[in-house]
Amino acid sequence: MIIKRTIDKEALKDLPKASFPGKIHVVQTPQEAERAVTFLRQCSMVGIDSETRPSFSKGKPHKVALLQVSSEDHCFLFRLNLTGLTLPIINLLESPNITKIGLSLKDDLMMLHKRAPFEAHACIELQEYVRPFGIEDKSLQKIYGILFGEKISKAQRLTNWEADTLTEPQKLYAATDAWACLNIYNRLQELKRTGDFEIADKDNPN
Repeated sequence: MIIKRTIDKEALKDLPKASFPGKIHVVQTPQEAERAVTFLRQCSMVGIDSETRPSFSKGKPHKVALLQVSSEDHCFLFRLNLTGLTLPIINLLESPNITKIGLSLKDDLMMLHKRAPFEAHACIELQEYVRPFGIEDKSLQKIYGILFGEKISKAQRLTNWEADTLTEPQKLYAATDAWACLNIYNRLQELKRTGDFEIADKDNPN
């Protein structure tokens, strides 16, 4: 596989759409959160992401509304605006036995800290992890496009993540983002294991 250093927006636009193929679970009560974390504790690694209701008024930020945690087959959407950052969720974030993989993780964790104090462990930041593979792009969309030849839609990003009921497109968007982080990590691990890749020429990064 030849890994491109970067991909432009035009090339990205023409790619087929990627979407999470597994089961999506919406978690809306502390009891559901506890059950979800019990399931996730069986996983050695998960993809994570978060969503916050957009603020269109200066100086009126919202707290993070959704935490997505995905295995390869199941994605849990924790509606933190309803449950808060409960102890089982904090235990999951702090667990050294479950690797959490994300993109712009520092930002996600900073937002989560506004809900409750915790100390995250076993985290992998994909923006740093892709560097040895020659990838210079920093967005999830572009990294995914380079590695899989598929695009991740961003159409739902600025929707209301505190709505009474999340729409099906919102759920799929949120799940796909978290799952894509895990998918990227697994692909890079496989390439590292096999050595079956070349980095595109510096003079012709595309």
